[in-house]
Amino acid sequence: MANYANLPVPTPEGGLNRYMQEIRKFPLLEPEEEYMLAKRWVEEQDIEAAHKMVTSHLRLAAKIAMGYRGYGLPQGEVISEANVGLMQAVKKFDPERGFRLSTYAMWWIRAAIQEYVLRSWSMVKMGTTSAQKKLFFNLRKAKANIGALEDGDMHPDNVKQIANDLGVTEAEVVSMNRRMSGGDASLNATVGTEGEGTMEWQDWLEDEDADQASDYAERDELETRRELLVEAMEILNDREKDILTQRRLTDQPLTLEELSGQYDVSRERIRQIEVRAFEKLQKKMRDLAREKGMLATA
Repeated sequence: MANYANLPVPTPEGGLNRYMQEIRKFPLLEPEEEYMLAKRWVEEQDIEAAHKMVTSHLRLAAKIAMGYRGYGLPQGEVISEANVGLMQAVKKFDPERGFRLSTYAMWWIRAAIQEYVLRSWSMVKMGTTSAQKKLFFNLRKAKANIGALEDGDMHPDNVKQIANDLGVTEAEVVSMNRRMSGGDASLNATVGTEGEGTMEWQDWLEDEDADQASDYAERDELETRRELLVEAMEILNDREKDILTQRRLTDQPLTLEELSGQYDVSRERIRQIEVRAFEKLQKKMRDLAREKGMLATA
């Protein structure tokens, strides 16, 4: 297989501001041009054709990556993961199916990011207190419910309401909000100028390929992932299912102490069962995705 990944592609390592300016330089493809490039890649393994398809969709990958900015993960790394997914999409894209690369690539980009989030999620789950876990997975939704999604510190009244709703202290809400908001640029932050006007993140990220097909693909992706999860859970025994569900798949996860009391075993034993079940579930979901043609094989 030709390795177009070795061709030069901008990376966010030099700073997000600079990266966004660089990827803006790559022109979007017209449908016919995209089709011919894809044909050249499929039929001739034309590296330059594949490279052009990748670079023309770097803005789409960046836009999707920005949707994960509230998880408190390094934004540059999230974008890099998105680009890996984009390259996999180009590698597997079939131009004869009648839809645009952007529609097809969205699933691959999100899958790559979600895999990264999942790995980070595992580390967060294992290394924080019960209150921090609850906040990590519920703070964004709680802020949305009261219309407090702006960056920076929240109004004291909003902090108090979220603390009451989630059963944590106000100090814990403030700390987690700063962790999840810090270091990531707002979509309304200035990144440069174009002519006389000031430009914002969202201007750089405008998705000119958005259409009804993309909306359908997103809904279909979510449903497919739910089905994969349900099917993959069958590999677990009843105890593994219950412990994994209580620890990772609920809005208010139980502590190791609570589950050790339920099962009359040590906290360490519960942790071991949780880790093993999570690893089995991850592997089964990846295997099922490959069987269904949703992930590239090694």
